[in-house]
Amino acid sequence: MDVTLLSDVSAWQRRGGADTATEIAQQPALWEALAQDLSRARDRLQAFLGDSLNDPNQRVLFTGAGSSGFIAEMVADAINAQWPAEVRVVHTTSLLTHPALYLQRDRPTLLVSFGRSGSSPESVAAVDRVRSDVDDARFLDITCNAEGELARRGAGRADTCTLLMPSASCDRAFAMTSSLTCMLLAALTVFDRSPWDARIARLQQIAGLAREGQAQWDAAVAALAQRPFNRVIYLGSGPLEALAREAALKVLELTAGRVLALANTPLGFRHGPKSTLDGSTLVVVLRSVQPLARRYEQDLLEELRRDGVAGQVLSIGPHSDIGADDDYTLTVSALDDPWLAPVWLGFAQLYALQRSAALGLTPDNPFPDGTVNRVVKGVTIHHG
Repeated sequence: MDVTLLSDVSAWQRRGGADTATEIAQQPALWEALAQDLSRARDRLQAFLGDSLNDPNQRVLFTGAGSSGFIAEMVADAINAQWPAEVRVVHTTSLLTHPALYLQRDRPTLLVSFGRSGSSPESVAAVDRVRSDVDDARFLDITCNAEGELARRGAGRADTCTLLMPSASCDRAFAMTSSLTCMLLAALTVFDRSPWDARIARLQQIAGLAREGQAQWDAAVAALAQRPFNRVIYLGSGPLEALAREAALKVLELTAGRVLALANTPLGFRHGPKSTLDGSTLVVVLRSVQPLARRYEQDLLEELRRDGVAGQVLSIGPHSDIGADDDYTLTVSALDDPWLAPVWLGFAQLYALQRSAALGLTPDNPFPDGTVNRVVKGVTIHHG
C-alpha cells in the first residue's frame, strides 16, 4: 500500500502536493502565531468595534464566497447568541444578486469579509455594494494577503479595519486550508464575549488539539484514502453543518470532481439524501460537543451501520460515553463546536489530500487545464 505521511515533504513534492501538505501541517503553529498577532491588535480591534455589538439596531453581516462563506456560516450563529446586535450570514454570491433582501439603508451595518486573496471579484464588489446601499456602513476585512484588493482599498479609511492573518496562511496551493482555519479562529476570537486572555488561551488549546489529531490520524487517514470510494458524505449539525459543506468541497476540489462529495445534517439525511448510499460510499459524521445533538448523531450512526448499505460509516469528534465506538476522537473540555471545527476539519483536509494522490492527481493543482482557478476568474459584476 502506497501511504505518504503528511510530514514526508519530499514524497509530496514528487506527487505535486507539497504545498497542500505543508499548509495542512502548519496550521497549529499558525494558530499560535495568530494568538500573538491578535494580542497585539487587541486595542485597535476594540477601538474599531467600540460598543456597537451591544446595540440591537446594529447589523453584522459575515460574508465570503465558497470556503470563505462557510467560515461565515460556522461562526455567525455562535456570535449572534452572545450579543444584542443582529448577526447573520450572507454569502457574497447572494448579496450581489439580491442586495435588497439583505441591506437596509437606515440600519448601521458592519460587513465582515473573509478572503484568502482578498481579490476575488465578489469580495470587492460586496464592499462596494454595502458602501453604496447603507448610509452607516463599516468594514472589517479578515484576509491573508497584505497585497490583495481588500487590504489595498481599505488602507487609510476610517470606516475600515483590516485584520491580516499570519503571512504563511496565504496558501499557495489550490485549496484553502490554513487560510480558512486562521480566518475562522480570528473571527471567533475577535467577536467572542469572554475575557480576552481566555480567548487567547483557547486558541492555544485548539492548536494543541490539532497537533494531537494530526499525529493520531495521519497514517490511518492515508490508509482510508486508498479505499476506492467514489462518493463521500459528510454530516454535521449546527455550526458543523457548514463544516460538513467545507469538508465535502475539499474532496470535490482536490479530486477534480472525480469523487462526488455531499453534505447534510444527521437528521436531514433521512429526508431523501440517504438514497445516495451504496457500497462505494463513505459516510463521515462530524460529532458535536452538545449532548442533545450527539444522541441524534448516534441514532443515525447505529442505523447506517445496521443497514449495511454504505461501504463504510465512521465518525469524528470529541470523545464521550455516547458513541464510544467513534473512529477518530480527541478528549476536549470546555470548548464549543465552532472553536473545535478547525480541529475536525484537519481530518477532512488530510483525507482530501490523500484521496487526490491515490487517484494520481496533483493536489496542489488538480485542474492543470485551468478550468477552475485558485482565485475565481470570469465574474462580471453587474450594477442595478
